[in-house]
Amino acid sequence: MARLKNDGKGRLGGRAKGTPNKVTANVKDWISQVIDKNRRQMERDLKALSPKDRLLMLEKLMQYVIPKQKTEMEIRQMTVKDENKTDNEFDLSCVPTDLLIEIADYILDEQYKNMQKQK
Repeated sequence: MARLKNDGKGRLGGRAKGTPNKVTANVKDWISQVIDKNRRQMERDLKALSPKDRLLMLEKLMQYVIPKQKTEMEIRQMTVKDENKTDNEFDLSCVPTDLLIEIADYILDEQYKNMQKQK
């Protein structure tokens, strides 16, 4: 029988968590080398652009260096989500189903015992 997702026994397959992708690392390294070797030419090309085009290009490049600020709408949406969440809500999607059932059975058994004691 095939294993179910989130069964509490770890990953289903593929690379181990945290293992870097070799292809991505190679491509990033190559791009970095190309940029390093052509830095002066790129600066000359930027200077050759019209002021308007130069600003547009610099704006595009800045997104890779300067962190993007959240818009007011994104901040409001985050606040609304937090306000809708109560203290009693938990995300149990990562807990294996069999463990949740075991906990629920335990709680019901304890409640039943307490009801029997009160009689």
